[in-house]
Amino acid sequence: MKTLACIAAAFALIAAPALAQAPSSPSAAGVEAPKDRIPTDIRRLTILVRDMDRSLKLYRDVLGLKVNYEADIQVSGVALPAGVAGNMTRLVLLNGNDPWVGWIGLMQYTDPPLPEADKPYARRLGPGGHVLVTNTDDAVKRCAMAKDVPGVHFTAEPRLQVYKGRNGGPDIRVMGCNFFDPDGTFIELNQILE
Repeated sequence: MKTLACIAAAFALIAAPALAQAPSSPSAAGVEAPKDRIPTDIRRLTILVRDMDRSLKLYRDVLGLKVNYEADIQVSGVALPAGVAGNMTRLVLLNGNDPWVGWIGLMQYTDPPLPEADKPYARRLGPGGHVLVTNTDDAVKRCAMAKDVPGVHFTAEPRLQVYKGRNGGPDIRVMGCNFFDPDGTFIELNQILE
């Protein structure tokens, strides 16, 4: 079994040439790409989950993300402050349209599982909370699909929101909904409208 550290090192070696070749992301109205590369790209958010199959129903089946890696990994107990050395995990990596940035990782501790939380998952955000903002093809349809995933908790139904444009640009029109996933990650599921 490979440790999580070995997997990370392998990804770094594989990804290094890809970083130089990574396509620049399209700019949003009023936001320009830097003239020179800045030192950091946001590659991935990895979410610890209790039930991988249930989480895949949301991230793969509802959001439509593509599974690009799946493995059982024995963790070192050092780099990731969860569990202990020798625990087994199931890691699934998913991506959207970009082959390099904006990935989601799902990790479930399988042997032994992590202990259940001593309190219910948050239903309101506070310090240390985070919002995973997505952009999709049909927010109304995918919001309805998300409601069918056990454990999803909605805070806002699909609705049109209008935000002031960047740098004097046109207003930004967004159709979307908001919900907590089964493990407490807050998701803003949006569709940017023309």
